[in-house]
Amino acid sequence: MYKKFNIYHIKKLHKLFIVIIMIGMHTITIYANTHIVCKTCAHTTIKETIKAASAYDTIIVKKATYNEYNIIVDKPLTIIGKNYPVIDGKRQGEIITIISDHVTIDGLFIINVGTSYTEDYAAIRVKKSKDFMIQNVVLEKLFFGIYLEKARDGVLYHNKIIGDAVEEYNSGNGIQLWYCKNIIIEHNFVQRVRDGIYLEFSDDCKIKNNVSSHNIRYGLHFMFSNNDSYENNTFEKNGAGVAVMFSKKIKMYRNIFKENWGSASYGMLLKEINDAEITENTFEENTIGINIEGSNRIQYSKNNFINNGWAIKVRGACYTNTFKLNNFLNNSFDISYNSKLNDNLFHNNYWSKYTGYDLDKDGIGDVPYRPVKLFSYIVNRTPETIILLRSLFIDIIDFSEKVSPVFTPDKLLDHHPLIHKIKW
Repeated sequence: MYKKFNIYHIKKLHKLFIVIIMIGMHTITIYANTHIVCKTCAHTTIKETIKAASAYDTIIVKKATYNEYNIIVDKPLTIIGKNYPVIDGKRQGEIITIISDHVTIDGLFIINVGTSYTEDYAAIRVKKSKDFMIQNVVLEKLFFGIYLEKARDGVLYHNKIIGDAVEEYNSGNGIQLWYCKNIIIEHNFVQRVRDGIYLEFSDDCKIKNNVSSHNIRYGLHFMFSNNDSYENNTFEKNGAGVAVMFSKKIKMYRNIFKENWGSASYGMLLKEINDAEITENTFEENTIGINIEGSNRIQYSKNNFINNGWAIKVRGACYTNTFKLNNFLNNSFDISYNSKLNDNLFHNNYWSKYTGYDLDKDGIGDVPYRPVKLFSYIVNRTPETIILLRSLFIDIIDFSEKVSPVFTPDKLLDHHPLIHKIKW
């Protein structure tokens, strides 16, 4: 009675669907208008132009200074600045709030966001919206920069966010996501705010090719956010590097964590992280390269740990992690443990302090390497002893612990250390 659909019918339906979409897009284009904002135009403010525009119109903002704040974008619009017009909020409050889907903000220079101890005023806020793009904007003299709240399927691309934060309590974050999903944050430059990039309850996001530096607290800070990826970012000279907490299935590839120095500083903090991949990153000249606590089933591979105080400091409750094919180069301490228990695997890493031999010339040391030194255990207990770091006495006690481990994990060995530095 009924005809069965075959591949011919499916192809015809697919072509019909494409035609319908193209007709719809053409119809929108026909009815979309362009509005010009300038000091001598019919529209002299961005607010009145938004009010006059229809859905899917384009607003061109010409070069000038516009003293406006609390600009509400409540319909699908494209707002483009020509030659970076300045929107000056005069410290009165939030400047642009997007509450519609399908909004693009491009090429604006926004300054003087209001500061408050009760409201998180932002230069640009996206609230409960999707399919948006914020690109090529410059934000200065701000509280919060770009704040995404219950937003999804958006892009933050090639923005410059420069704060003037001095203390944590009266400063905001450069880019903040709260309860967001599927956001791309790419090629942004964030500096001198509290946290450069902050995510909370935000899943399936991609953060790549960003530079976050000289921030008061963290270059990157995220909590309760799963299935996110971080690629090719630079986190440099921040107060305490990067904090990754209470999340799972995180991928961190080819990032640089550099020059995060201080008594409580690190390149990256991992706390309660599970089932993650940390690959091809560089941790250079940090007090602590990676500080790990309560994190399990993480794959650390092809990372460089260079000239750190501690390359990796394990504070406990870390199980079934794998450290493979990493370079440990000239760190004061390669690995630090605060207990004798070890359930992690160290395999085929290169250790610049390894003094073993390779008689069969296969590139693998014939003698296992024990990376945890007794002195690192002593410094954990009594930090003041760090002044003895280069003394002969320390060499003697480390040698005695190597021969007969008492305080350090006796099963923590790299049984197949590499003779040559790894290149990839």
